[in-house]
Amino acid sequence: MHLSFHGAAGTVTGSRYLLEHGKRKILIDCGMFQGRKELRLRNWNQPSFAPGDVDMVLLTHAHLDHCGWLPRLAKLGFQGVVLATEPSAELARIVLADAAKIQEEDARYANKKGHTRHHPALPLFDSDDAEEVMKRFRAVSPTSWEDLGDGLRARWLDSGHLLGASSIEIEAQDNGTTRRLLFSGDIGRYDFPLHVDPSPRPESDLLVIESTYGGRQHKPMLEEMYDPVAEALGAGGVVMIPAFALGRSQLIALMLLRRMDSGALPKVPIHLDSPMAIRATQVYYEHLDKRWVDEDVACCEADFLDRVTMHSSAEESKKLNGIRGPRVIIAGSGMMTGGRILHHVRQQADKRENLILLVGYQADGTRGRRLLNREKFIRFHGKNVPIRCQVSVLNGLSGHADEGELLRWYQSNPRAPAATYVTHGEPKAADALADVLRKAGAPAVMVPTLGERVSI
Repeated sequence: MHLSFHGAAGTVTGSRYLLEHGKRKILIDCGMFQGRKELRLRNWNQPSFAPGDVDMVLLTHAHLDHCGWLPRLAKLGFQGVVLATEPSAELARIVLADAAKIQEEDARYANKKGHTRHHPALPLFDSDDAEEVMKRFRAVSPTSWEDLGDGLRARWLDSGHLLGASSIEIEAQDNGTTRRLLFSGDIGRYDFPLHVDPSPRPESDLLVIESTYGGRQHKPMLEEMYDPVAEALGAGGVVMIPAFALGRSQLIALMLLRRMDSGALPKVPIHLDSPMAIRATQVYYEHLDKRWVDEDVACCEADFLDRVTMHSSAEESKKLNGIRGPRVIIAGSGMMTGGRILHHVRQQADKRENLILLVGYQADGTRGRRLLNREKFIRFHGKNVPIRCQVSVLNGLSGHADEGELLRWYQSNPRAPAATYVTHGEPKAADALADVLRKAGAPAVMVPTLGERVSI
């Protein structure tokens, strides 16, 4: 048995792990690289394995950095099945359709404006590729063992990160020996609104654990953090919030509405300019059982749907560019790597009364990280745009466990894995979590490099 790391090694994004057991080749997650250009270009690389030889993909959850390369995999010859929980499968269909549309739109825009070195610019994958791989999804029952063939079986356990998000436990039988592997996926928060707490870590011989927030603790969310929002709205400004469509957009809208009702913020229009976020809200409605959703189901309260204006079409989105404040615009993508938020910021960033409010993790190389670094000019669609508006950060909303919560999840089982591989983090974060796990008694902790292949 061998395990190789084809993504999320040395970086946060592109989760992609290949498990080889006998004749079986199983990919755990198939994510897209995001962030700086060098990372994005990796999405175009031919993988070191043959996509047509992959029997199946096991999906932990529906975020783009875990499922977004699936259409490309299918384009390159993958013909197997994709196994995921039912909510993850439904959300992934939304995510992949949206990603394909963005790929196509960005290619068309680049060709129209000449912002490309390639003639013509082509999308990484298109809607047909996304539709093709969507046909290969098969829903699995949480916590129930799924036979993968050749002495392998797997089950999906709540990770608390997103609707349907799971850690994946794999059990392998080999000449009378049973070995257990555990892939954490993204671990969520404890005692946090909307999603359930992560399930306790089961025993395993090998663990692959994410480290997005290694070396960091989440700052508590303080009421003072809303002061920049109140100031911008009071000055008649537009508050632009780049937010992930799955969970984050709904949560931030509800929190703003509640503060408007309490008088902490002026009552102004809130616009949700994200077809994907609108469709994702419906998926949440369809899974209101406590299996996936916490008792405080914020995104499904009636006042969210009644009081937030939804903008599905491109025409509706364009009209927002000509509307003055005060108002709030929530749009994707969360790290400003694409999507409608780019058009709004390009139009509004030069006005001092406006505000860009960052509400999630901003990976190295993204426009969101450049805003955090207070860069004066940021490139949008081939043009350097001056950033004269205010930029603020609302901490405490991350759906990722911080270092303390990752350690809490790791220690939820007293028996340490024989080997632990720390992935899905920038180098400093991965190294920091690896040190913490070693101090906690983990006997063998490694930080793998991209392309590394290990024997199990």
